[in-house]
Amino acid sequence: MFNWVKTAILMAAITALFGVLGAAIGGRSGMLLALGFALVSNFFAYWFSDKMVLRMYNAQEVDASSAPQFYGMVRELAERAGLPMPKVYLIDEEAPNAFATGRNPQHAAVAATTGILRVLSSRELRGVMAHELAHVKHRDILISTISATMAGAISALANFAMFFGGRNDEGRPSNPIAGILVALLAPLAGALIQMAISRAREFEADRGGAEISGDPQALASALDKIHRYAQGIPLETAERHPETAQMMIMNPLSGGGLRGLFSTHPATEERVRRLMAMAGR
Repeated sequence: MFNWVKTAILMAAITALFGVLGAAIGGRSGMLLALGFALVSNFFAYWFSDKMVLRMYNAQEVDASSAPQFYGMVRELAERAGLPMPKVYLIDEEAPNAFATGRNPQHAAVAATTGILRVLSSRELRGVMAHELAHVKHRDILISTISATMAGAISALANFAMFFGGRNDEGRPSNPIAGILVALLAPLAGALIQMAISRAREFEADRGGAEISGDPQALASALDKIHRYAQGIPLETAERHPETAQMMIMNPLSGGGLRGLFSTHPATEERVRRLMAMAGR
């Protein structure tokens, strides 16, 4: 129930951002049009954003015939977690990472890069996929998928406001400085909303994944290894669509600055410390 409340708050906050941007572009009429667009986008995000994200990453569905070991691992973990079997995808990327998506456990999918299969041991990979299934079990996947889709839409609308300016209710050009500020701050506000929801969610998925796999140390080892490898191997799709970065088990974005300051992932060292404390208990 609490995750449904968080989802509603997220969608309401992002809808409000659409309204602010619309008002900056076209006054009251622009605000109404933007709110209408936000409602349509929310509907689309609920039903189709998972398919859009999987297509964005060119994820290919696999089964027991095409990827028997990986598929069998996910099936075993899903049974341990008491979850329906999700669809399983592979992404042909060297960068080691993984994510889960879908609107509920009955319509869930888990995806991993070919890079993560090469980098991790079987035990470590099992911890990672248990983490992703914990997101499914906690019903986090709807929140992360919707926020990724809507954040992208906000960025596109903000770019429109910056490059084309706006007009007030009388049809005269609006204050250009105000328009630029809104265009810059709206995506930042969207990122802050994502960050507030995502950091706590990752800690909970780490804990849940450790419980599903029964091996907190394996997940801790996997996180440490992914962190070290991912720093030198960019995930190009995430670089082009940074709004999807918060869906990953590890932040795939290169560089520091604002991207580091507003990272949707908690520090890897703290995640590893908490998991090792679980293993000690």
